[in-house]
Amino acid sequence: MLLPHGYEGQGPEHSSARLERYLQLCAENNLRVCNITTPANYFHALRRQIARECRKPLIIMTPKSLLRHKEAVSELGDFGPETRFRTVIPETDTLLPDTEIKRVILCSGKVYYDLRAARREGKRQDVAIIRLEQLYPFPRDVLSEQIARYPNAKIIWCQEESQNGGAWTFVDRRIENSAERCNHTQPRPVFAGRKASASPATGLASEHMAEQTALVQEALG
Repeated sequence: MLLPHGYEGQGPEHSSARLERYLQLCAENNLRVCNITTPANYFHALRRQIARECRKPLIIMTPKSLLRHKEAVSELGDFGPETRFRTVIPETDTLLPDTEIKRVILCSGKVYYDLRAARREGKRQDVAIIRLEQLYPFPRDVLSEQIARYPNAKIIWCQEESQNGGAWTFVDRRIENSAERCNHTQPRPVFAGRKASASPATGLASEHMAEQTALVQEALG
């Protein structure tokens, strides 16, 4: 099931597929819930769904803006032999050595591109960004391996959704558990996103942009 989901300044009805409600239903390996950022990973998610003998419902958040985003592209080799769906995509830019990274931002979905653009504009090389492409089943071991790379970094969870929506309440303790598994010095993640709200999103474009800019800057520190 492909659900339009992404904060693009078009108002409440165009913003939220209520990701948090699907995550509340997740237990006993009953669903697959993904928020994917690359064409190749989207391809592999669909291929995996067809190829598996035991099929479970697949829920994918699909923001419309990534259909035309110039950065949301994949190399042809990402579709070829020995490639597969990646539940977690590690940092892809060249940064400072891992031990000198001060903040590691965990995110899911299209907010990644806003974070990366702001990081590049600010020439920040001490902030790493890790993408959770699959939220359930939660990729605990893979995430733990990535967090272990940055032993001195503060862990941030960044999302576009309000604090009482999106994936935050679902991933909060799971991220902490992954960090504890690798004996990270600061396992408790910090939230960066919109404040709690009764509405999924604002209907005013200028307010949307102000909120989006603020949450990105909060995540980057």
